[in-house]
Amino acid sequence: MRMRTGVQTQKKIFFHVFPAVVLIFILSACSRNTDWVQFRGEGGRGVSSSRIAPPLGLRWKIKLQDSDEILRSLNPPVVIGDTIYFGSDDGNFYALDVESGYMRWVFKSGAEINSIPYADKEQVYFGSKDGKLYALSRDKGEEIWNFPVRSQINSQVQRYRDSIIFVGDADAIYYLSPDGKEQFRINNPGWYNFTFLMADDVMYFATGPVVEQVGPYDINKKEYLWFLPYHEIKATWYSFCAIRGDLLYLGTADMIDGTTLGYYAINRHTGKIVWKHVDEGKFHREYVRNYLNEFVPYVDFEMEFLYFLRNIDLLDFMAPTVWKDLVIWTGGDCAARAFDADTGILRWEKMFDTPISSAPTLAAGRVYFGLLGGEGNPPQLVCLSAKDGRVLWQMETEGSILSAPVIAGKRIVFGTDLSVFYVLEQVF
Repeated sequence: MRMRTGVQTQKKIFFHVFPAVVLIFILSACSRNTDWVQFRGEGGRGVSSSRIAPPLGLRWKIKLQDSDEILRSLNPPVVIGDTIYFGSDDGNFYALDVESGYMRWVFKSGAEINSIPYADKEQVYFGSKDGKLYALSRDKGEEIWNFPVRSQINSQVQRYRDSIIFVGDADAIYYLSPDGKEQFRINNPGWYNFTFLMADDVMYFATGPVVEQVGPYDINKKEYLWFLPYHEIKATWYSFCAIRGDLLYLGTADMIDGTTLGYYAINRHTGKIVWKHVDEGKFHREYVRNYLNEFVPYVDFEMEFLYFLRNIDLLDFMAPTVWKDLVIWTGGDCAARAFDADTGILRWEKMFDTPISSAPTLAAGRVYFGLLGGEGNPPQLVCLSAKDGRVLWQMETEGSILSAPVIAGKRIVFGTDLSVFYVLEQVF
């Protein structure tokens, strides 16, 4: 999920975030070893079946906009076959050749795109801030149909069985047929940038009758199984979820007197909290100041608040990666953390000089994510050992990585806040 409407002042935050219980980045499940077509992959775990390993070299990069504007979002792409599909703040939806970066086609929507797409055999689907869900032909980018709603669409788009699913901000969760006809909807009284995870015909989570409520929703019975215990997990931001067996994992971020980060494992059948770890955000504040100094006075809370605001358009902010018996979180502060998936015991923690800029993606026992950068510390792509948190490899990037890298076959794909899009490949 993402964000919930809340206090009306800037410092208290305008809405509550539930980034995603199954969020959509373009990064999703690998239908083939070379594809990434579902947000955060199978089970929302952020894991690729690729055997790619560093060192990595640049296959190609492209600057999407001839501007120095700092982007707030460039959500994960979909990679299917030889084509990468993604939307951008410039309102364009792109189809690029994965080998060369050649632009196969571009489609102009009516506003910025902060939606994670989904692709099936014939079509690619995405939402726009113009309030429309689009279905385009994959081969030519021609519009097949659009479905207008009453709000912006800032969610992932997902196909589950015979439904195309997406969320309108403070509007509704929509289920459409593949030809664009509404099947049913669930009221969304006040959540923004909402993501969800579909598993065993249950949506984790659907919005409840009142703003504070979200819960797993059985799409066959049309009923909620339970509601998230908001009084125990009260936060400003709730992340996209991941599933491992009977456990559901999510991260939270709250801004009161500073950054508070929460990490939770919940029994997905009963809603009982199995374990939790709550910690104050860990920052080297001089680097946060250097990154944000033109916007904010030198006050720690102000800096942390603006760093938080930088992240809330990212649909995979605080999304976990689940691998073997570990669950790994990055983003929210300067630390990457790995917990025992069953007990919540902290297995390792790795601190960096600058805040982490993206959620993680894992392949072949290695975790990839971005570092924000600061004065004397350029933005970077980092690769850690999932087993013990050792840094295995780093690469400077032109701009800070905005969302978790997508790993599809022999490629790693991501975009930065300077509107630069990268494709890397293994160096043999």
